[in-house]
Amino acid sequence: MSTLSGSLRRLILAPSLLDVTFRARGFPVTPSPATERLEAIPQAVVCGFEWGIDARDQWEVERRLSMVDEELRGFAYEGATMAFTVLDAMGGGRGHRTRDLLLGPGQPHIFLTYIGIGFAMARLPRPLWKKVVPDLSGSAYYPAMTWLAVDGYGFDRAYFDTRRWVDEQRVPSPYAWEGSPDYFLRAVDQGIGRALWFIHGGQVPDIAANVGSFAAHRQADLWSGVGLAATFAGGCGADGLAVLRREAGDHLPELAQGVVFAARARSFAGFVPDHTEVATAVLAGLSVEDAVALADAAAVDAGDSVPAYELWRRNVSAHFIAAENRITR
Repeated sequence: MSTLSGSLRRLILAPSLLDVTFRARGFPVTPSPATERLEAIPQAVVCGFEWGIDARDQWEVERRLSMVDEELRGFAYEGATMAFTVLDAMGGGRGHRTRDLLLGPGQPHIFLTYIGIGFAMARLPRPLWKKVVPDLSGSAYYPAMTWLAVDGYGFDRAYFDTRRWVDEQRVPSPYAWEGSPDYFLRAVDQGIGRALWFIHGGQVPDIAANVGSFAAHRQADLWSGVGLAATFAGGCGADGLAVLRREAGDHLPELAQGVVFAARARSFAGFVPDHTEVATAVLAGLSVEDAVALADAAAVDAGDSVPAYELWRRNVSAHFIAAENRITR
């Protein structure tokens, strides 16, 4: 049963299922079975958010999320995490809902739940951002992967205010996430890159042209986001992915880095769809198992002046830079 306060928050904060469709957002997408599957992803997020806001306890949320198809379940967890983050940050919940979810049933989906925190950040005033990530000591990839929350923030801004963040290519004010305000902008761009995959419905020529319209120094991170979305979300066949690989050009290592992270996230959640296997092979030249091994070998626990997340990304990209160098010799 829904709570009155939860229903009010849902009405204020959550878009409807119709609002997140490509047509309602005004995206230049030709409807097809592939775009319908892509549209189901933000709709799954909305469902997860509504369940999280309305539910009386975590057990109820977990039961509802368990009924979602495996391929979409992580996205529903994104939405539930967004809801719990809002409740915790605004003082409307028990104060530790997000932590309980991420250390409990949300643990297999930890990559996506961080992104859900970013969705909440897009709706919360910045002074509350310091409260959005709970202490997850002992959790896998903590705290390095908390940068995916910033990625989620960038995705949300591009998806729901496309004119400002994509067409006009606005840059947000820096924020000292993990003490690195300059890197904040780069993590936002990775999220914008992921959003471009949806904004263009997985149509490679349009995505590549849009990435190329951004300032040169932003394109590497945008390509990383594109690779992550193409691999995790799907929406493009092997032939189109081969074109995407060619279009990435000098940014192939960054594209492949996003692919590796997506393969790791899918594997960690315990379900790897066919499209992830295809994308990992075409875009990175790896099996999912080899991509997972590369991700784990490249991981670092902490950085010095550079965030551990960026060092992790660099280590993965270095594998593909070395491979390109071997080919061109």
